[in-house]
Amino acid sequence: MSYVDEIIEAVVAKNPSEPEFHQAVKEVLESLRPVVDANEEKFRREALLERLVEPERQLKFRVPWVDDKGQAHVNTGYRVQFNSAIGPYKGGLRLHPSVNLGIIKFLGFEQIFKNSLTGLPIGGGKGGSDFDPKGKSDREIMAFCQSFMTELYRHIGENTDVPAGDIGTGAREIGYLYGQYKRLTGRYEGVLTGKGLSYGGSLARTEATGYGLLYLTKEMLKMNGIDIAGKTAAVSGSGNVAIYAIEKAQQLGVKVLTCSDSNGWVYDPEGIDVAALKEIKEVKRARLTEYKNYRPNSEYHEGRGVWSVKVDLGLPCATQNELLLEDAKQLVENGCIAVAEGANMPTTLEATEYLQQHGILFAPGKAANAGGVATSALEMSQNSERLSWTFEEVDAKLQGIMVNICHNMADAAERYGYAKNYVVGANIAGFEKVVNAMLAQGIC
Repeated sequence: MSYVDEIIEAVVAKNPSEPEFHQAVKEVLESLRPVVDANEEKFRREALLERLVEPERQLKFRVPWVDDKGQAHVNTGYRVQFNSAIGPYKGGLRLHPSVNLGIIKFLGFEQIFKNSLTGLPIGGGKGGSDFDPKGKSDREIMAFCQSFMTELYRHIGENTDVPAGDIGTGAREIGYLYGQYKRLTGRYEGVLTGKGLSYGGSLARTEATGYGLLYLTKEMLKMNGIDIAGKTAAVSGSGNVAIYAIEKAQQLGVKVLTCSDSNGWVYDPEGIDVAALKEIKEVKRARLTEYKNYRPNSEYHEGRGVWSVKVDLGLPCATQNELLLEDAKQLVENGCIAVAEGANMPTTLEATEYLQQHGILFAPGKAANAGGVATSALEMSQNSERLSWTFEEVDAKLQGIMVNICHNMADAAERYGYAKNYVVGANIAGFEKVVNAMLAQGIC
């Protein structure tokens, strides 16, 4: 049995009931076969893959809090510090009922390679809780965040572990978390990113993941002789990533026809109205059923269906495993030319393989959605220097990072005989930097 197959088998046996983690490890290691096979003896001796798939540290803790009626609740908090070979752990905090250790491990594992691809000195980590902020008052969310940070603060710091936002964790939650960290430690430091502009946040951070997705998509198409202007796109999701992906796509001349939330999806033949979407989701925190009040000619559909619309580009920006094999078949049948992942692992392995087999240009999330963490690292730099850069400065740096990621993943794929397989290219490009650091630092 090959070294790669041994490790995949061991991960499944050692981590039962964690299918998302199994999927992430399999997807990465399968694409690393050419590198691992060429260095198998050395990697085995150093137990390199065993160390890569085992987190350096896993934290699990209870989070007690009291609601507005005086009722106490207990949620579970997590922080997985996966790999610090190239820098302090960096990764978001996800607040969602679906959160469990396996999901946090899959996200943390992916984060290792995503962070490496940015070219910035940040390692991989992830955290969160099964707390659901939906329907909670500001006071209840503050109570939860303060309790969560009362445990987490012991394990993080500006040179140790720098959490950020994710699903369910926006500027409001980051503010409450930062306030409690400062209260407990007495330190004013860049320990969290995604902060408000008044206390150390970075301009362009809100837009970064969505904008970065389009910068990379544009460059990927350009490398293949295709102009992004004039294309149509389907976007899933209606959160931060989706909203700003739609905004930047429209600035680049793309007509975005869809968006979605957990209840249903919208089709707007005239192109999604970003201003309306922002008001519904960012101001009212309402459901997409309200979109038709702003655009009478649009259609609202319950359930799934975003990928049934005929478009040139597919941009999944909602959550993991949302684009299934049947969806991939519909995209191919409708003449789609490219799929770029705005969310973390939103496309199943079977769907990814089908898209690639049918000639669809496919940019994996660890490359395509790295703009968010890249700008978080830029926020860390500004905090360390006690500076605040302009929106234009940050946006220019973001564009440069995403263009570099695109070329690095393309070059790595070509070097190993997998031209235009950007999944293989992204994984290899991210892996090479991490593995070199791990080997240089000895067995640790």
